[in-house]
Amino acid sequence: MIDPVSSIRNLGPASDREYARAGIHSADELRALGPDEAYRRVLAAGTRPHFIGYYAMVMGVQGRPWNDCQGKEKIELRQKFDAIKASLTDHDKGRSELETALNAIGVIKRR
Repeated sequence: MIDPVSSIRNLGPASDREYARAGIHSADELRALGPDEAYRRVLAAGTRPHFIGYYAMVMGVQGRPWNDCQGKEKIELRQKFDAIKASLTDHDKGRSELETALNAIGVIKRR
């Protein structure tokens, strides 16, 4: 049996849909990609960036409650979150949502 993305702590049924749209269909796939790459793919697939959603997922992958993220760790995760967003917006400016998604999976060249 395949464990859905929502089987990861802090993630629910909406996460199953968002991650599936990004080509991530199981908790094992998300863990194998790592939280940063998984979230980058979710954003590239059209989900709006949300810092709490990002760090709740990171905490969940670690088996921790979402509100366990505090202080220096939260500041560092915010920097990673901002870098993930910037990596997409810098090279995908002027592209449609479809082109951005195709670029995320390597179908079209980066500008």
